[in-house]
Amino acid sequence: MVFMKHELPTLPYSYDALEPFIDMETMRIHHAKHHQAYVDKLNTALEKYPHLQEKTVEELLKDLSGVPEEIRGAVRNHGGGHYNHSLFWKWMTPPIIGKDAPTGEFLKQIEVSFGSFETFKEVFTNSALACFGSGWAWLIKDASGGLTVISTANQDSPISQGLVPLLGLDVWEHAYYIKYQNRRADYITAWWNVVNWGNISE
Repeated sequence: MVFMKHELPTLPYSYDALEPFIDMETMRIHHAKHHQAYVDKLNTALEKYPHLQEKTVEELLKDLSGVPEEIRGAVRNHGGGHYNHSLFWKWMTPPIIGKDAPTGEFLKQIEVSFGSFETFKEVFTNSALACFGSGWAWLIKDASGGLTVISTANQDSPISQGLVPLLGLDVWEHAYYIKYQNRRADYITAWWNVVNWGNISE
């Protein structure tokens, strides 16, 4: 059986494409070093388990109870890091004037769930600010189809809770420390300028 290794996805833009909001050096280290490390450590964890090597990272994270206890923590952490970041890159785009908000049916769903887009942004921002230590803020779709905001610690992924992530923000310090140091609030404010609403709506 051939080991189907997980691979680092290619960014859909250059490392400097999100300037001035997300700096080139942060993007380079975040993608090529941090994300690559999650991929490498996930592959290492799966080496002794051929039956798990055929599964996608989504399948692994959706059924962590089916992962041997010996490597469950590694799959949860490094598989989660791989999956979360693979989505995170797609949820950002070079800043485009006039494209800083969702439209159409997705906007209607946000307004139904939160009252307004601005209220949603406030709730999401507060969740990201309140996340203690390292983690993520998420906009998710629950089993009933409703939208809500949650946060998770470390690299835990909503799909392990049976939830569908629609948008996520990495608030680990490695995502912003070079440019923003300890100013997480400034990073979050800047990040709204590069959210890829087109991708998220789809």
